[in-house]
Amino acid sequence: MIRGMLGILMVLLLPSNDVFAADLTPMPKPAVGRIERLTDFASHYVSARNIDIWLPPGYSDQQKYAVLYMQDGQMLFDSAITWNKQEWRADEVAAELIASGKVRPFIIIGIHNGGKLRNSEYFPERVFANMSEQQKLQVMAMTNLDKTPLFSSMIIADRYLKFLTAELKPFIDSHYSVYTNFANTAIMGSSRGGLISLYAVSEYPDIFGSAACLSTHWPIKYDMQDNPFPEVILSYMLEKLPDPATHRIYFDFGTETLDAMYPALQKKADAVMIAKGFNSLNWLTQEFKGADHSEKSWAARLDIPLQFLFPIKN
Repeated sequence: MIRGMLGILMVLLLPSNDVFAADLTPMPKPAVGRIERLTDFASHYVSARNIDIWLPPGYSDQQKYAVLYMQDGQMLFDSAITWNKQEWRADEVAAELIASGKVRPFIIIGIHNGGKLRNSEYFPERVFANMSEQQKLQVMAMTNLDKTPLFSSMIIADRYLKFLTAELKPFIDSHYSVYTNFANTAIMGSSRGGLISLYAVSEYPDIFGSAACLSTHWPIKYDMQDNPFPEVILSYMLEKLPDPATHRIYFDFGTETLDAMYPALQKKADAVMIAKGFNSLNWLTQEFKGADHSEKSWAARLDIPLQFLFPIKN
């Protein structure tokens, strides 16, 4: 009975055509460097979307750059065009670190999220598959704080990662002067964007050599009462985390607003990291007391994960 109900629910939650319209976010104006936009970048796997490519000052085809893929690309570069008038300040922070020689030179690929499909794209699909049928029903019935559905379609994270690895990355590799190996390819996101970034480095360790997961939304729900979902995520990590000998993973969390839910769960995730053989050479978890769940907070500490992802090598 439950399996049949879930099947009906999935059909009802399949995305309609209007969901697939690309967003109309204006072109960001970076404070430093320049941005090239791939407008309505088409995909066989997910909805068309804008891709904002940040190039540091002095970008040249005469040298090679590492690459950082970032989730929620609308929010990275220009607070004048974001819904909450906040931004990651990704251009300013990256440019300063590159200019001061604290990191290897890199470019940023800002991937606009899928709008209504954001949660469906960012929820690790194999984690969902490992849930019981009752848990799946619970997840698909969840609502946002404003009581709108949390998921506007079935979970499509595997399709989203196919888009990144089979369509977007090949385009970037062939059109920009970048290193193409996993050691020079990183992925980053916050909240549910942190979850999908962790999922990406775990599912495609041959593509992504490192991941930064800021304010990772371990609970899935907005409360922790009788919440089974973090344990399913931790079980997935125990099975699928990449090799610590070749990969690097960064986590952090604040202590205010939504981030107040994360410290105890991050401690459990850290225990899994230790069990999988990660140590201070390839893993970092940071706590930021007083920091809330916002772009302003992530911008204030962005230099730390960037230095972790792209350290200067001999």
